[in-house]
Amino acid sequence: MKKSMIAVLVLIGLVVYGGYDYFHKSSSETGKIAESGEANLETGILKGQLAPDFALTDLQGNTVHLSDFKGKKVLVNFWATWCPPCRVEMPHMQKFYEDYQSKDVVILGVNLTPTEENPDNVQAFVKEQQLTFPIVLDKEGEVMQTYQVVAYPTTFLLDSDGVIREKFQGAINYDMMKEAVSNIK
Repeated sequence: MKKSMIAVLVLIGLVVYGGYDYFHKSSSETGKIAESGEANLETGILKGQLAPDFALTDLQGNTVHLSDFKGKKVLVNFWATWCPPCRVEMPHMQKFYEDYQSKDVVILGVNLTPTEENPDNVQAFVKEQQLTFPIVLDKEGEVMQTYQVVAYPTTFLLDSDGVIREKFQGAINYDMMKEAVSNIK
């Protein structure tokens, strides 16, 4: 039984790595996704590119745009309630948000709603974890596809101009967030 579990975990790891490697290479090869006339930066999902804007609804039904947070450092965190690493990461996200929101740092949680067994679980999870940072629902999975999220959780760190400065695949903790945010403008 134990060997089977290890084999399954190794297989899952290989599938996740294969997906990441495929999308990473295809992004690198295609390079440009679009040009931004405003900052003269390319829009894309690679470090140094302007993060693609999106509009999703929050748990109260309000439309939230990524561009609403321009001028702030933003951690865009893709997560799901069923994902064990996401569950481990959430208390760190909440603590970091509480400590850094006065320093113009925002955490924007993007729930991968199509992967949820029951979308109603999201509200219960947020309440259970006492999360106060903005949570939006990617009901159609379009933002997940745009950002080529293949591992959960995935977090993009954007600087105050909306440029991607770091990408984390897998859970990150408070200290990792603190260090990454301190290294950008």
